[in-house]
Amino acid sequence: MKIWLRFWSGVKFMSNLDTRKIFQGRPVLPGSLEGEVLVTSVGFNAYACFYNSLHADAQRAECADSGNRDLSGKCLNGKIICLSNTTGSTSAGAVWQRIAKLGLAPKAMLFSQTIDSLAAAGLIIADLWAEERIVTIDRLGDEFLKTVTSGDCISILEDGTVIIK
Repeated sequence: MKIWLRFWSGVKFMSNLDTRKIFQGRPVLPGSLEGEVLVTSVGFNAYACFYNSLHADAQRAECADSGNRDLSGKCLNGKIICLSNTTGSTSAGAVWQRIAKLGLAPKAMLFSQTIDSLAAAGLIIADLWAEERIVTIDRLGDEFLKTVTSGDCISILEDGTVIIK
């Protein structure tokens, strides 16, 4: 909500009382949470990103995908990953299950486009077999990725509402 304020000097300015941006998507794996965002403008390759974190003694999930300039070298566990789509192969399902079982998974995956079947299957496998829900929302729209930036704090609601604070 924007309100015009007038001072005694007659100067007006606009105040943003509510600077939140709200987007509505489709909940694939619903959940409510808040967290810090990492944004990628290129396809997310689960195997390449989590390659160095798949062993039992891994302490963090640092992105190993040198082809992903937005995420390479950044810690992915506990973050909310915002992306348009994924790339890779059928190995992604096993990667998601393993990374979830190790407790190194992101909190959520937020897709601007419709999630692909391989990513959906992998995230559902992590939910069912590792009993670790990675909240997943898709169809948030292109404007979502243009608006959100790495480091933003966002809230996700069960119904697929995403609020950028």
